Order: sequence, then structure tokens, then C-alpha cells
Amino acid sequence: MNTLNAETVIPKYAFEEDVAIGNKMFKIVKSSHSVRYHKADMLVPHRKDYYFYVFVKQGNSRHWIDMTLYTLRPDTFYFSVPHQIHLKEEAKPFTGSAINFTEEFLAMEENGFLKQLPIIQNRHNGHELNLNSDDVVFIEDLVDKIHTEYNAKQNWQNSMLVAYMHVLLIYLSRLYTEQFTDGEQAPEKLLLKRYLARIEDDYKEIHDVAAYADMLNITAGHLSEVVKKQSGKTAMEHIHERLEWEAKRLLFHTDHSIKEIAFELGFEDASYFNRFFKRLAEQTPADYRKSTRHLYH
Repeated sequence: MNTLNAETVIPKYAFEEDVAIGNKMFKIVKSSHSVRYHKADMLVPHRKDYYFYVFVKQGNSRHWIDMTLYTLRPDTFYFSVPHQIHLKEEAKPFTGSAINFTEEFLAMEENGFLKQLPIIQNRHNGHELNLNSDDVVFIEDLVDKIHTEYNAKQNWQNSMLVAYMHVLLIYLSRLYTEQFTDGEQAPEKLLLKRYLARIEDDYKEIHDVAAYADMLNITAGHLSEVVKKQSGKTAMEHIHERLEWEAKRLLFHTDHSIKEIAFELGFEDASYFNRFFKRLAEQTPADYRKSTRHLYH
């Protein structure tokens, strides 16, 4: 199999036109409990040179955007801008709508207003928007209208799509501003971000919550309480999750032995690493490597 190393250029995927529709700047695709992915994309870091928006009705696949792991949640909106790094960890059935559009599509709107919206500029490198029940109703209705227009093939189609997207992008920008700007300096949110950043820096060497708490100059109990409240996961789960997914990446992308991977991730005992991995992934490292390479290659 091909493996990535430090010198490998991360592939950049261009916008894929729906030939049946013939639109080279915009595409919307609805899925109903199906798996939509390219095998070549799985576990491969890549970029998209277009905007990629997904309204999820049902689904729980996991993926990375830049250095953040996301698990899809029902009635949630996901977005990315060109050149953020994507990594699909696994593919599961998905129900919802995916909207892709290019810089050229945005340029159709007069005076460049759309390109200035917070959701488009994405200064905070966000990817996920939480929706309440009213948000879900509004967005679902608008996405349905966009899908109908996209498939109608009538005159001035792109102009109509821009008009619909104008409304959608303003609505999403309001949510973006609320969720990524207001209250972002709250101590609890800053603490969660600092904790996750510390894990990212030190997860190979440090597997203990108390050690991270010492680095942050707080007690382990306070750290655990805040992390659980803000993320829904325990502080230890974040450490284990990072180790598990890094192990999966190494098992898939490299030909390192299980022992070498265990030591690289800070496990002094390869047998303990095997038990750790099996408890989280429900299969041994060797079985995971075999099954994923067989599935995607």
C-alpha cells in the first residue's frame, strides 16, 4: 500500500461537476441512510479547493478537520472552507444534504458581500454549528428549496441558487457569530481549548490527567469537571481518543510494527498497548490494520 511521510504533498481535490446537471460551480446532493465516500479518501489527509457544507439529519461517522476530531451528530450543520485539511476516519450511513460550491460561485453575487460573511471567512477555523429546533426547521426547508431548484434546470438557475444561498449563508453567519464569538473568552471554554492543545502537544509522552492539570495550574478535579461539562466527554476520554486515532493512522499509513507504534505513542509495554487498543477499537491492532487495508485498498 502507499504510505504518507513527512515529504508527501497532501492531495487537493477539485470541485467535481455533476455531469447530469452541468453546473460547474455548485452542487447539492441528498443522501438517505446511505454511505457516500470515495475509498481513496478514507484515512488520507486531503484538502478541498471548494466550500463544503453538510446538513446532517442522521449519522455518526468520525472525521478530522485540521487537528480536531469530529463525530457527526443528528440535526447539526458542518462546514469547511477551501484548504482546511480533511481526514475521514470511518464511513457510516448518513442522512442529510451536502452542498459544494466554488469561489467562482460566490463571485457571482454583486459587490462581494457573500465572501465577507463570517461563515465564509471562518476566522476561527470552525467546522460545526449546533442547531435548535427552529434552526433545523428553517435550514431544512431552505435546503429542500435549494435542492429542488438545482434539479429543475430552469433559466437563470445560478442566479436563483445564489439568492437562496444568500439567505442560508446570512442565517449560518448569525449562528457562527453566536457560537464562535460571543462568550469565547469565558474561562471554561478557554480551559477546554488549552487542555486539548496540551494533549495535541504531549499525548505521546503524557497519558495522565493530573499531569495536564499541573501544566495548566489547576486541580485534576476541576479540569475533569470543566472538560466533561464543555465537551460531554471525560478528560481521560480525550487522551485515549487521541491515542486511539493516532494509532489507527499509524497502523494504516505506515508499515511500522505494533511494538514500534506502541513505543512511539508512549507505551512501554506492547502487550498493554494491544489491550488498550482492543478495548477502544474492539479489535486488536493487527486485526484493525488488516481489515482497514483490505477495505480501502
